[in-house]
Amino acid sequence: MERIKEFLRTAQQFFREVRVELKKVTWPSRKETIASTSVVLITVFLVGFYLGVVDLGLSRLIKIFLE
Repeated sequence: MERIKEFLRTAQQFFREVRVELKKVTWPSRKETIASTSVVLITVFLVGFYLGVVDLGLSRLIKIFLE
């Protein structure tokens, strides 16, 4: 029973500290979030396209050498 009480005290203290830390967080605005997300999506698309082209080129090059 004592172990359960100690666990509950520890968990309660943990969640108090979490709440204090979350109050310190500076959350981005909606505009900043949309801008950051757009940059990430564009970058992912461009890198994916580049890697796809490189993969296609290398695949064809290997196919030519194997024939």
